[in-house]
Amino acid sequence: MSGLIVPAVVLAVLALLVALVLGSVLIRRSVLSRGWGSFDCSLRPRHHGAWTYGLARYEQDRLDWFRLFSFTLRPTRSLTRARLTILDHRRPTGADGTLLNPDWVLVRCLYDATLLELGMSEPAYNGLATWLESAPPGEHANIA
Repeated sequence: MSGLIVPAVVLAVLALLVALVLGSVLIRRSVLSRGWGSFDCSLRPRHHGAWTYGLARYEQDRLDWFRLFSFTLRPTRSLTRARLTILDHRRPTGADGTLLNPDWVLVRCLYDATLLELGMSEPAYNGLATWLESAPPGEHANIA
């Protein structure tokens, strides 16, 4: 009987650690999603790279992108509005169609000289395009 106590304690500690990690990820997502201007958004740094699932949030002059499975409240990437250009958007096909939500669109962007792709819902894409077009006076809209 005493030989089962140690494995039971180890399993209980592991279950508690898994619950704490999942709980902290869910709480972090809730904190990041509060307020106006956040949406689910996957990011791929360059064509044929790996998709990373995340959450994006509009700030005044930048789009902050947060990795979904992380503990920090700091954005993984901050994309300044003036340096972000939408090249095109389309429905995901092939491998992209299996990795992204089938109702999403794949948005090809240029950030300075770096090509990156964002995966997001159609309403989120419309919001991104509108946000870029509504730049303050003196800045240009960055939609090719």
